[in-house]
Amino acid sequence: MLKINGLDKLQKELKDAEQALNELDGELGVVNFDPHDPVSIEAAIQSVNRMIDSRIEPHADNPFVGSFADQMKESYRENILQKAAEGRLQSDEDE
Repeated sequence: MLKINGLDKLQKELKDAEQALNELDGELGVVNFDPHDPVSIEAAIQSVNRMIDSRIEPHADNPFVGSFADQMKESYRENILQKAAEGRLQSDEDE
């Protein structure tokens, strides 16, 4: 007979990850920033990171949740940087 160890732990981690993902579903919040001010842009990125961290805090030790949260943070960071670049281009065109 073949016995697989660790399956219970994996199932618990997956269930925990599912709960965390449900908490991240929907709108996290709103951030505003000045596309011409690097400090403002960085503050917006850090604000989003804190929003994500606060939502996943009860599940932070789950490896699936941590990995997903890191991916989300990077995605939001890239999105903010993209919006800032677009804002600067729009300002340049308006002048």
